Amino acid sequence: MSKNLLYCEDFKQKLLDSIRQIQDYPKKGILFRDITTLLNDKELFSLLIDNLALRYKEYHLDFIAGIESRGFIFGSALAFALGVGFVPIRKKGKLPAKVLQKSYALEYGEDVIEIHQDAFRDKPNAKVLLIDDLIATGGTAQASVELITEAGGNCVESCFLIHLTALDGLKKMQTKVFSVLEV
Repeated sequence: MSKNLLYCEDFKQKLLDSIRQIQDYPKKGILFRDITTLLNDKELFSLLIDNLALRYKEYHLDFIAGIESRGFIFGSALAFALGVGFVPIRKKGKLPAKVLQKSYALEYGEDVIEIHQDAFRDKPNAKVLLIDDLIATGGTAQASVELITEAGGNCVESCFLIHLTALDGLKKMQTKVFSVLEV
């Protein structure tokens, strides 16, 4: 495959059309982007992962870090395609070994995410790609970048399937960002 479809408007439109939108979920006023309808489209999901792998193969990554939980899906598939390790970034209390924690602000309150202290297998300055399905306000994503750094990794880029432009989450990010779709 020579031409990367991530930059083709027709491919982006197919991806966008494959994502189900649910009004007022999980609460009134929210338009939820349900990616399960993209994930169960075997051809489109496979094309997405193939093209992300094409984009990132020249980065010579050591690890893909995925944010719980939809980042696990994209991250593990992409890690497999690139032949690199996968590292989960999870909600507090879900990882069994010694962890690093980072709290971040939510709309009403705060939350905590964690990464294993040895997530990057003591590889000095491991090259890491952070991935998730969506960036909204950017709090979780930026906290994840900080955790990657604390664990000894170098977050070379953050990748999102969807960037919700109205919420301007990119302004919080302290790393390069690539988003496939902007809505």
